[in-house]
Amino acid sequence: MTTRVNDALIALRKIQQRTDQASKILAQTVGLTPSQLNVLLHLQDRGETSAGEIATLTHLKHATITALVDKMVERGFVSRRKSDEDRRKVWVKLEPEGEAAILSAPNLLQETFRTRFEKIPSWQQAMLVAALEQVASIIDAENIEAAPVLHSGAINEKLPTQ
Repeated sequence: MTTRVNDALIALRKIQQRTDQASKILAQTVGLTPSQLNVLLHLQDRGETSAGEIATLTHLKHATITALVDKMVERGFVSRRKSDEDRRKVWVKLEPEGEAAILSAPNLLQETFRTRFEKIPSWQQAMLVAALEQVASIIDAENIEAAPVLHSGAINEKLPTQ
């Protein structure tokens, strides 16, 4: 392998390791995944919100939001209720336990990224986005659905079939 290939792979591995590290710190600190904390933060900003709207805001599938909410309801972080008008609609509300988790949670890695990314000139932002999209294409990841949350999955997480 060439030096550039090695340098690129090392950079990718560093990103992967930092994402894993940030996810583990969050899990150890408050017992949440980055996606769960992101949902809590949206509820904190908006108040009681429909599960469908949370899915839209977080760029996650409705089924994923249902699973996240199930886990957070079990822990008392959120509550949910069915809509009186439309029984298919579910409303989710932040509870005091969820507020406490937010207050004790470390800063999400994507917030650090967002803050620093926004400080660089727009032409460099465009170059970075183009380069990252190219990397996603190189590793056949351009068609994978992803939310703007830096999160590493569990070891036993099911992988999509190819």
